[in-house]
Amino acid sequence: MQPKTIIRIEGVAVLLISIYVYAAYEFNWLLFGLFLFAPDLSMVGYLKSKQTGAWVYNIFHTYALPIIIVMLGFIFVHTWFLKIALIWFAHIGMDRMFGFGLKYKTAFNDTHIQRV
Repeated sequence: MQPKTIIRIEGVAVLLISIYVYAAYEFNWLLFGLFLFAPDLSMVGYLKSKQTGAWVYNIFHTYALPIIIVMLGFIFVHTWFLKIALIWFAHIGMDRMFGFGLKYKTAFNDTHIQRV
């Protein structure tokens, strides 16, 4: 199996698990729909330069920040953190499922998965 296929399958798994947990907690689906594409606002960094765009985009498309948000949810015992993190996980999983990866600073289409 090709590495990009594995990454896509992993993306499907992350997306489905995020949706399942979101549903299990009976969180608001309108909120889910409104914020599912919020991480893509990070593409605004490309207005400055390819390097800035790739850097900002990659920060918002790695699992590090949503993991930190989940941890904050455990510390502060508030469900808003979990809602935000699950939506964010779902977005990243969906991107990986469709073959969109982390960006190289050379061009928006240069990703760790393939050329988009």
